[in-house]
Amino acid sequence: MAVKFEDEAAQHTNALGPLVGLTREDIFGAVAVLLRETASDPQRLMRHGQEMGSDMIKIMTGKSDLAPAPRDKRFMDPAWQYNPFMRAGMQYYLAVQKGMGKWLDDLELDDLEKDRARFISNIIIDGLAPTNTLMGNPTAQKRLIDSGGLSLIKGLKNAYTDITQNKGMVSQVDKRPFTLGENIATSKGSVVLRTEMMELIQYAPTTDEVYEIPQLTIPPQINKMYINDLTPQKSVVKFQLDNGIQTFVISWRNPSKDQGHWDMADYVHSCREAMEAVRSITGAKKVNVSAGCSGGQTAAMLASKMASDKDDLLGALTLMVCVLHPKQNDIEAGSLISKNGLELARQRAAKKGIIKGDDLARGFAWLRPNDLIWNYVINNYLLGDDPPAFDVLFWNADATNLSAALMGDFLTVFETLAFTKKGEVEMVDHKIDLSKVKSDLFILGGVTDHITPWKATYRSTDLFGSKDVTYVLSHSGHMQAILNPPGNPKARYYINKAKKLPDTADKWQQGAEEVAGSWWPYWMEWVQKRSGGQKAAPAKTGNEKFTSLDPAPGLYVVEEV
Repeated sequence: MAVKFEDEAAQHTNALGPLVGLTREDIFGAVAVLLRETASDPQRLMRHGQEMGSDMIKIMTGKSDLAPAPRDKRFMDPAWQYNPFMRAGMQYYLAVQKGMGKWLDDLELDDLEKDRARFISNIIIDGLAPTNTLMGNPTAQKRLIDSGGLSLIKGLKNAYTDITQNKGMVSQVDKRPFTLGENIATSKGSVVLRTEMMELIQYAPTTDEVYEIPQLTIPPQINKMYINDLTPQKSVVKFQLDNGIQTFVISWRNPSKDQGHWDMADYVHSCREAMEAVRSITGAKKVNVSAGCSGGQTAAMLASKMASDKDDLLGALTLMVCVLHPKQNDIEAGSLISKNGLELARQRAAKKGIIKGDDLARGFAWLRPNDLIWNYVINNYLLGDDPPAFDVLFWNADATNLSAALMGDFLTVFETLAFTKKGEVEMVDHKIDLSKVKSDLFILGGVTDHITPWKATYRSTDLFGSKDVTYVLSHSGHMQAILNPPGNPKARYYINKAKKLPDTADKWQQGAEEVAGSWWPYWMEWVQKRSGGQKAAPAKTGNEKFTSLDPAPGLYVVEEV
């Protein structure tokens, strides 16, 4: 059960996206619309009340056939089926859930308002589930009896620890088994450039020969860079090194309030500075770039800027789980975002200077409470178990702050759909135009990605001026789509071998074929073809201009703010 819980939890990692612009006013506004429409037609309310009352009578007389959805893991315990009291309690909850759904369908709201109302009501109903309490959770009750009450004592201890040491949020991971540099982020390498904003890490080759063209990874600004070198078994860095790729990774500094002015232009400038260092160290005429999530948006801006400047240093470009053409209904919470809310979010961030990483994580968690709140309440408090000690969740909990200026730029990109326009939106000292970017392009999506849905990532395939575009769909969720190494028996991915990619994700899906195994070897073959010839591996990291400083993963990943 523990492994399954870890797998489920890892599907719901945090990510930077338009949710940084969601405000409490948007949520309260959705509730107000819901209440207003409810009060506008008392007869409709009475009709739905009668229908729910009918369901309640069937439950009391044992004639109800209400049953949970097959995928609802909350009611898997046999007691929900065989214990008449537990069964009735479950059915009362399902009756409320069913009645709420029918009522929302009957409200005279437009599609956007209805989506908002449904999202808010689901959050409320999820919180009312009987499984969230000791009295309503048969698994927790059995554990209480079997443990002689120790599970309750352990659960109370876990709750107290969260109140006093985790700012009141339920812990999603047991951090104790992990130490950076010991069993997390262990690939050998050195910091070869350090600025106020970032460290550039060059990893030591593991092969006798390396490809001439190196690869630079641009990580997201939220969370830390060692997702690329999590463990030896899940290390994209190690995989690249073992396949002869000269590997460099940027490590962003966690901004403090004094660095709240760091904006997209600053981050793009840092990326270009890192590329120049990579060129100097390797002697290459091109630098391939890979990036994920918000790092992908930064890489796209970098590519646009370089194309505008007629700067030809950029080689092939890989974008993973990254949305450049967002639509409001891509994600469940997208319906709550309003223009006024985005402006309020900007103003509040500017006043504070930064958005704290744990505040972002807290807000994200309450938008997916079943996956990110109640799962852990049951596990940690009701069952008295420790949260899972899982490497991906350890990284996910290691959140960083977001500078107010960068947040404002991300919101501007979201509002203006800047990447979809050709020269209409100005940012980073140029007019953004991805059609001028001619680099070969590899784009990755995740089948069950709730943060950057795969059909949204597919829209990026026709934004660039690239003639060579490859799209791969990994069978997993957000970061798990990336961390899908060879050797995983469940791994599989999808490709469409058409000479020209279809214009929509649905058409691509119709012609796609499933391939067993990890997508990493497929990607590596793609990268190697675009990495030039081979030469003897360098004996050490850095050069005379960019000397080796501290060992990987550097100082910024452990710096406290």
